[in-house]
Amino acid sequence: MLSLLKIKNIALIDEIQLEFSHGLNLLTGETGSGKSIIVDSLGALTGERVSSDLIKEGESNAQIEGLFNLTPSANLHEIFYESGIDSGDSEEIDLIVRRELAASGRNRIFVNNQLVTSNFLKKIGAFLVDIHGQGEQATLFNPSNHLEILDEYASLKNLRTNLSEKYRDFAKTQREIENLREDEAQKLQLLDVLQFQVDEINKVNLQPGEDDALNEEKRRLNNVEKLSALSDEAYLLLYDNEEATVSTLEKAARKIEELSEYESSFKEYDEGLQTAQAVLEDLAISVRDFRNRLEFSPERLEEIENRLAEISRLKRKYGGAIETVLAHLQESEERLKNIETFEERKEELKKILAQQREDYLISAREIHDKRTKAARRFEREVETNLKAVALEKARFEVRIDAPDAVDLQSGNNKRLTAKGFDQIEFYFSANVGESVKPLAKVASGGEASRLMLILK
Repeated sequence: MLSLLKIKNIALIDEIQLEFSHGLNLLTGETGSGKSIIVDSLGALTGERVSSDLIKEGESNAQIEGLFNLTPSANLHEIFYESGIDSGDSEEIDLIVRRELAASGRNRIFVNNQLVTSNFLKKIGAFLVDIHGQGEQATLFNPSNHLEILDEYASLKNLRTNLSEKYRDFAKTQREIENLREDEAQKLQLLDVLQFQVDEINKVNLQPGEDDALNEEKRRLNNVEKLSALSDEAYLLLYDNEEATVSTLEKAARKIEELSEYESSFKEYDEGLQTAQAVLEDLAISVRDFRNRLEFSPERLEEIENRLAEISRLKRKYGGAIETVLAHLQESEERLKNIETFEERKEELKKILAQQREDYLISAREIHDKRTKAARRFEREVETNLKAVALEKARFEVRIDAPDAVDLQSGNNKRLTAKGFDQIEFYFSANVGESVKPLAKVASGGEASRLMLILK
């Protein structure tokens, strides 16, 4: 219910605060005293369009605020959830809805001090206030709302929430199967392309860093003569003559050793000299071995160039480096595996869907049975109250249209929704001798207003 309404700088109103109590609250006044402004302000809090012309003349902004205390339905919780706004899990919640209007046309909306969109306010507005006048019976005349009215009466909130979750799972799996079917032809084409790419890359048998190693070997083969000369010179300087570095260092080490017998500070260099000598000897051996391995081979050079050309072709086609080509290979193999298991996945999803559909139907049938029982009670209560509003001869029926068992078992899902498979519509007759017909077609404005009062 609406418990508090604040209006500031709207039309004739400077500032007003209205507190409402349970039951009937009446606002009376002469024509032009502002009653309609209050109703329009309430409409603004339910998401109706508001013009900046509503702002009081001479003011740059206006504000409308309402405090609503309500018991949230499953649908209301779902609207909050889909919008990423926490509605809590209490049986009753307080909502402070505020609209701020500016003469510039800017319009801001807050729910519990959180900025929201006008679309969100429209969605929750239907749960906050029903504004009725003669002929303003859109809610009651719209059959899609009849199911919601009956479910509220039957207290089906928890069952509806459970059913909605089962429907989401069922619908998600169904969409996945449909997507697989749509992609089937495309995937079969892709299968050939991916298989070719995988075979092409695997045939070359790339190894990480292989191109760098081959380029280094190619440079060596193209410079065998130069490298041989450099190796010979280096080995000669390091080892292969009396003046070589190793020999000279060995002589120097012996002299330092003799000096250390007279000057102990030289002893700390002994180990360093021995290490340096060992390193230089190892280096000399490595240079000699490298020189011995050097041999120009036109056949090997041609083999390397052919291999590098093959690698370059793959790099141009699938990426600028061997690592990129190998990553593409891995991705293609995974996609190929997914396509090859396409039929298996489809059959697996069909089994999942069948179980999810059966789970959904169990819940939907339970809700259908409860709706059917509640509809009979609802009819009796409404007809009893119709007598109290001078519609003694009126008749009211709730008609529930549900698919038959054969249709449900056939796999037809057209009637299945998050709310169940029932289609509900209220039927009405105001006079004796007249058969009941859809409410929207036969009820007058006054009859609909009284019926809405009873339902509320």
